[in-house]
Formats: sequence, C-alpha cells, structure tokens
Amino acid sequence: MGSLRFFYGTMNCGKSTLALQIDHNNAGAGKRGLRLTMHDREGAAISSRIGLSREAIVLDAHTDIEHLVRGRLGAGEALDYLICDEAQFYTPAQVEQLALIADELDIDVDAFGLLSDFATQLFPGSKRLMELADERTELQVRARCWCGAPATHNARTIDGRITYEGEQIVVGDIDGGRVAYEVLCRRHYRQGVTGATADAVGDPEPMRSDR
Repeated sequence: MGSLRFFYGTMNCGKSTLALQIDHNNAGAGKRGLRLTMHDREGAAISSRIGLSREAIVLDAHTDIEHLVRGRLGAGEALDYLICDEAQFYTPAQVEQLALIADELDIDVDAFGLLSDFATQLFPGSKRLMELADERTELQVRARCWCGAPATHNARTIDGRITYEGEQIVVGDIDGGRVAYEVLCRRHYRQGVTGATADAVGDPEPMRSDR
C-alpha cells in the first residue's frame, strides 16, 4: 500500500522546492512518477522561487486524478509516485482520489500546499488532506514577516493595501502586481500593516467591512 503525505506551510517556506527535491531523489533511485499542479504561477510547471522548475501536468477542478493515473497504468506506464503541488486548490473529491490511489494502486502520493487562505480559513483541499493523510508535516523553514517575526498568515493585497474579503482563489504572487500576496505575522496581519505600508505615518486602515 502506498502512503499519502501532506507537507504544508505559509507562502515562501519552500514547499515547491521540497516537492522538486523529492521528485529528483525518487527519479535518481529509478522510480517513475508524475508531477501535478493547479494554479501555479508558471502554468504547466512546478516552480520554486529560488529558481527551480520542472514541467508538470496541470489539473483543474474537474480533473479525475484516479482516472488519469489508471489511464497511464492501462497504457503500460509504470508509476511509483505522484508529486502534487499547490494541493490546497484540489477539491475534497480529488484528495479522496489521492487516498484511493495510495491505497488501491500502491502509489506513494506527496502533496504540498498552503493550509489556510488570505482570510485565515482552511482551504477545502487542505482540510481534507489533514483528515486523510498518513503523515502531516509542517515545513520548518519559516517564512518571515517584514518585521522579522515568524510569518503565520498569508495576506492578500490589492494596490498595496491588505484586504480580508473576496474570492478564495485569486492567482497572484509575492513579487507585486495589483493583486499580490505577502506573508505576515499575526499582529501585522490583524493591523493590516504590510511591508509597503510599514513606513507610512500611523497604521493604515485595512480594506475590510465591519462584521
């Protein structure tokens, strides 16, 4: 029986780097696998912010991963493992397919993703992985807030100002743009203070409605 492992952490903590390292080690040992991703900023690739990248199969919410894998096996392709990046975006049904692939097809599945979104809510895919995975590992390479404290929250900014509302999945990056992301400590996430606004006079008013 294969295993289902979930590696999670904030943005910029090395999830994709670890995914590529495990893929490299598996391939070096003669194992054969598939790399899968969803909503990666590079498109059809697993890409790390330190410059590493490898081609990957792009999934969407309608992809039947079990059917994909069984099709490869039925065509005579040998598969020993799956590398599943951006797993927070997978649907709960797709996570259940990963568990079935591990249990019934004897394929090891390593999934990598964020645990919570920009509003501090669990992604449905990550929640299901926490419920089903054989192993759950928080990455120990801690990202840092602009203040130097350990970053625990994934913040979304619009035109440089933090927002707490909107669709759960909006593709952006930490490198800027109208919609961007930044990792913050809990205090500065609550205060709505990002690296770009930290030097402003007084704390800026975050973009949120009263609740």
